Amino acid sequence: MYKIFLVLFFSTVLFAKLVDGVAITVKGSAITLYEIKEEMKLSNLSASAAADALIRKKLEELEIQERNIKVTSSEVYEDIKQTASQNNMSISDFYEAVRNANGLTSTQLKEKIKQKLLSQKLYSAIAYSSVSKPSDAELEEYYELHKDEFAHPSAFDVIIYAADAKERLQEKVDNPMFYSPDIQTNEQHLPYEKISPELASLLERTPLNTFTPIVPNGQGGFMSFYMKHIESTKQAGIEGVKNQIISKIMAEKRERVLGEHFARIKLNAEIKKIRMPK
Repeated sequence: MYKIFLVLFFSTVLFAKLVDGVAITVKGSAITLYEIKEEMKLSNLSASAAADALIRKKLEELEIQERNIKVTSSEVYEDIKQTASQNNMSISDFYEAVRNANGLTSTQLKEKIKQKLLSQKLYSAIAYSSVSKPSDAELEEYYELHKDEFAHPSAFDVIIYAADAKERLQEKVDNPMFYSPDIQTNEQHLPYEKISPELASLLERTPLNTFTPIVPNGQGGFMSFYMKHIESTKQAGIEGVKNQIISKIMAEKRERVLGEHFARIKLNAEIKKIRMPK
């Protein structure tokens, strides 16, 4: 009898602790206080906005399960392979570049790509018809309304440091006065229109008199760009950013379809708010 009482007592305590951490349930699936607080920090949102974002995410996860939508490891690999190829990198170099630029491990990158592919498949399953490609008038209107987004420097003056050993190059990045014959240097003037979008993005995020993160050089070694000078900002013409605008408009249209779909589901879903972070 004593043993039974202890089992019941500890089970009750354990259940109480579990419930204490639950903030919201969506169709019986829990969202915890910890998850809301993390979303608030990561996305800089209020508790209410973070909770709404997590409810939407939970509804998506549940619908993916209900529709039995799956993404295979080979699909994830093909997406990575295609992206690496577009950047003229091997897959291992691409992993290294992502790790240096965003701090993501290969496992974390694969998970992000899996979630992206799941969302794409969910959209295809939900949409009654495919999103139409924007007309020239839509492209022109979007460009005029978002011109500031497409302003970019005219060119970058950089010193490219390259080495076979990443560790040796890291010494240079950590201490600009460091010298080693193993590190090659090359000063370059890089016009914005003549470099890849990925390199342009990397250089735009780099302040003057600092190094970029170390990235693979495509030849088995590594390199880092030291930013010497940034030429004045230039307004990009619509022709130069047409593909970028099409991608943005298509993404916004898809999000509207998904947003409306989940807004309807949310109205009828069993959602219980137990408590919110203080």
